[in-house]
Formats: sequence, C-alpha cells, structure tokens
Amino acid sequence: MFNRRSFYCFFVAMLIMSFGIFTGCAKPPTEEMAKTDKAFEEAKQKEAPVYVPDLFAKAEEMLKKAKGLVEEKKYKEAKQAFIDAEAGIQQAIAGIDAAKAKMKADAEKLVQDVQKAIDDLKASVAAAPKKKTPAKTLEEVQGAISKWETDFAGIKEKLQGPKMKEANDELKGLNDQISAKKDEITNTLTAAPVPAAPSAKAPAPAPKK
Repeated sequence: MFNRRSFYCFFVAMLIMSFGIFTGCAKPPTEEMAKTDKAFEEAKQKEAPVYVPDLFAKAEEMLKKAKGLVEEKKYKEAKQAFIDAEAGIQQAIAGIDAAKAKMKADAEKLVQDVQKAIDDLKASVAAAPKKKTPAKTLEEVQGAISKWETDFAGIKEKLQGPKMKEANDELKGLNDQISAKKDEITNTLTAAPVPAAPSAKAPAPAPKK
C-alpha cells in the first residue's frame, strides 16, 4: 500500500513539474515582437509604404500573421513568424533609398520633357501669323501656357522637399495634360484660316430705253 501510494505521489509530482516546465517555456515571444514592431514603425517613418509599397505590404501581412499566431497561443510558430516578418521589414527599409533615387532620376527626366513641351508651345505661339490667327485663339493658348508654367514652377519646388512622391505624381499629370493639348494647339496656330466666300455681285442695272 505504501509503495503504491508513494509511486502515485511521485507520479503526480513529476506530472505537475513537467507541466510547469512546459508552461514556463511556452511564453509569448515578447522580444521578437518588440523588435519587429520597432522595425515596422521605422519603416513607416521612412515612408516605405510610399517608396516600396509591395515589399512593405508583404512584410505587413507577415506581421499580422505572426500576431495572429500569438492570439492562438502558438508561440513557437509565432516566434519564427516574427523573425521572418522583421527580415521582410528590413528588406523594405533597405530598398527605400534605391527607390527614391530611381524616382528622382525619373522626375528629372520628366522635368526636361515638360520644359521642352512648354518651350515648343511658346515657340509655336511666337511663330504664329498674327494677322491670320484670331486674337482670341492666341489669348487662350497663352493663358493655358501661363497656367502650366505656374504649376510647373510649384512642382519643381516641391520636388526638392520631402513630398517627392506627391510632386512626381503631379508632374506626370501635368506632362499628360500638356501632351494631350500640344498637337491640338499647334494645329490651331498653324492652320490657315478658311478664306471667306466672295460676295455675289449685284446684277448690273438694265439699260434705259
């Protein structure tokens, strides 16, 4: 009886100890969570969603998955998921500078294209025959060019600041707008006016008898 009771107590004690060890090891990966959250905030501050949206979105999805595993108390899987998510976030951060450099190079080329388009339109206005081109047409074209030049100056100034992506999008829109109107304006300025139809001569009076 004593041996059976001793064995039973020993078995229960070992079971409780094993359970305590197991539960003690199965803890949320707080260190990995903190490191990943810190990297995620850094990526947002450096505008990763703007410059590397695909990489950032992928890393954000990995982070959500890791947090979901924590909620399910799958701590071992969650720990690895956080490590993977942090690696994805660091990859996004590493790609920001390269993306900015490419965007800047593209914007500089687009600035040249827009400037050339405006200069070409101004040259067309200057070369338009003043006597043949209606004054109203010249006034409308010059007004459009003036507005584009004003918008262009504002965009170029914005390109030098922190809102480069926003300025780049505006520059693309301006370029598309000018390109869509350039041929129309050029054709309007160079088209010869339609000559007026000759007025019919009044019939000669009949001779008096």
